[in-house]
Amino acid sequence: MSDATDRLYVVTNDQISPARERFGRILVWCAAALLVAVALFQVMGSFGTVEEMDSWRPTLYAYLVFVIAYCASLVIRHGERGKRQLFIVPATIFVISMVVFPLIFALTIAFSDWNLSSVSGQNFNGFDNIRQMWNDGFYWNALGNMVWYCLAIIVEYVIAFGLALLLNSEIRARKFFRVAFLLPLMLSPVAVSWMVGKSMFEARFGPMARLARWLGWERPSFFGDPDIAPYLIEAMDAWTFIPFMMIMLLAGLQAIPKDLQEAARVDGATPWQTFWEVTFPLMLPVSLTAIMIRIIFKLKLADIIITVTSGGPGGATDSVTSFIFREYRDRSNVGYGTMLAIVYLVLIIIGFTLFMKLVARWMRPRT
Repeated sequence: MSDATDRLYVVTNDQISPARERFGRILVWCAAALLVAVALFQVMGSFGTVEEMDSWRPTLYAYLVFVIAYCASLVIRHGERGKRQLFIVPATIFVISMVVFPLIFALTIAFSDWNLSSVSGQNFNGFDNIRQMWNDGFYWNALGNMVWYCLAIIVEYVIAFGLALLLNSEIRARKFFRVAFLLPLMLSPVAVSWMVGKSMFEARFGPMARLARWLGWERPSFFGDPDIAPYLIEAMDAWTFIPFMMIMLLAGLQAIPKDLQEAARVDGATPWQTFWEVTFPLMLPVSLTAIMIRIIFKLKLADIIITVTSGGPGGATDSVTSFIFREYRDRSNVGYGTMLAIVYLVLIIIGFTLFMKLVARWMRPRT
């Protein structure tokens, strides 16, 4: 056999003996068992069951041993194909390090009584946090507000679609208006909160308060009224993010071939029929993408609420995120706040999964 042939020789699965494959499996399972044992020992130490270690470095070292053993096991069990699989290992390590480990650590905190103002530190309390959450009316009120904020996206979508249609038509100064309508998106929500919420709607000297007094409202209190404050919070958030939906919808409108709309007009369709029968169906994929991304942003709504109302009056403007933030900042209740955050994450995953299934079923006969 020539040297060239030797250099092209690779190890295939057929040439791997059962003993070699068994050794590779034993290697990775032993490393996994070591990792689980060290992690459990450290979790028990954090709850006071055993003597607590100074840091989580032993778990990190055990994880590194597991990664090395896993990489070696791939090569031992699969030969050349295992070497190719090593290229996806860095991405896997990154996901585990940035998602799985923090989630496990969060679970250990969620099932504990840990208040930063207490000298006792972190103590395991079982399902006490879940029972407290179940009886926490303010948390369920925040969840209800969050549903209302998400439903308001329908109005935001209609406004964004109208602006996109306007900016897609032949109007004067179209380029100027495109830039002008994007300006709110360039501002920080905290800046919007101060400019609009803390300045324009200030109860004593704000211009809107002066206008309200001139119209006959003796003591205007925009953010002190539970019937008005949620609408103002939604208006500020919508003003900030409607341009984002508008620019996505505008890009979708510009991608529609002009021939289709011209053919509809030649067939005698009215502008409304052209929009409803041609433009809107073609815009459904872009529309649903814009709505889903907007829902993701809406579920994180907190900065405007924290800056302007801190959830008041009486929780009327609270979102789940702002409520959890105050649980951490004002009450220093890390354990309970983490439990609320994990439950919120689970609800988001379930809700988004159901939403995407309904959308897929609704889109199937229309595409």
